[in-house]
Amino acid sequence: MSADINKLISLVDNPPANFQEYLDKYAGLIGDLVNSYIPSGDHPDMDRYLYSPLMEYSKNGGKRHRPLIAMAGCLAVGGDLNRAMSSAAAIEHFHTAALIHDDIADDAELRRGEPCLHLSEGLGLAINMGDLGLSLVNGTVINDPALDDATKVRVVMELIEMTRRTIEGQAMDIGWARDERYDIAPDDYLCMAIHKTAHYSGAVPLAIGAICGGANETQIEGLRAYGLDTGLAFQIQDDLLNLIGTEESAKKDFRSDITEGKRTLVVVHALKHCAPEQRERLIEILSDKTKDPEVLAEAVDIMQSAGSIEYARNYALELTNAAKERLVGVVEPSPARDILISMADWFVSRLE
Repeated sequence: MSADINKLISLVDNPPANFQEYLDKYAGLIGDLVNSYIPSGDHPDMDRYLYSPLMEYSKNGGKRHRPLIAMAGCLAVGGDLNRAMSSAAAIEHFHTAALIHDDIADDAELRRGEPCLHLSEGLGLAINMGDLGLSLVNGTVINDPALDDATKVRVVMELIEMTRRTIEGQAMDIGWARDERYDIAPDDYLCMAIHKTAHYSGAVPLAIGAICGGANETQIEGLRAYGLDTGLAFQIQDDLLNLIGTEESAKKDFRSDITEGKRTLVVVHALKHCAPEQRERLIEILSDKTKDPEVLAEAVDIMQSAGSIEYARNYALELTNAAKERLVGVVEPSPARDILISMADWFVSRLE
């Protein structure tokens, strides 16, 4: 994108009122930016079987909150957004690749209202497209002329560590389901979710935005910690949305976490606190891979009666409230800091 991104994204003149408005205002622009880094092939069939389907998948890209978080992190330390563009795009390319591979691992059917790539294009091509998304992550940053070599190396190291942690968390999540593990404690879940989601959905976007913005180490680590806590709260809220979200209830994959036997914070808390007969029944439902709406509702009722849904919601709220207090001491007041504080509230209020 040749235009000065600082002129396109401004939080000073007519700043968004909150994080949702920030997303609504700039998601399309950031989506175009992200997609501008997807190349084309030198043979028509490369486009047909690789680049074009990946481009169409990326265009249906959701809220784009990860790259926009990176941009806000850069602005919060007074940085130049032109230096954060490639890193923001890299985060979203990683997210695209993770979703493609995650849907294959979960045998999912829908992604953002559309058939998953492994269903529309076939398993082999979908795996290949996910691999391409991963290849765009580091390459996008390395080829950025706006960044000096030292910054490129530091950002790429962040991305490498982020990728490893996400894969570690995914391994735990898939492994628990494969081995029918029901001995998972809340601390086990938190470890998995921090690795699988919190690093790449919050901590690393903010840290990379701050690095590209020229922040000092205190600011970088403070923003990273803020992203880690709010990113974990984001995952917990996602788990809740899948169970009881009003918008999710109209979607075909509503309560798919139960069908897939996911060990969410709600589930592991319920398994520990519900009555023995309810625990036995919940394990039975989680093991059956059922899609029967009545049985899925029964599982939610068990979790509700154990106080597990309220426990998870309160845990997420406590995380974000403490994180907001700490952020105030790390970053100077600015419209960008206001957006980041609003982000924490948005992460845990998406049920309303």
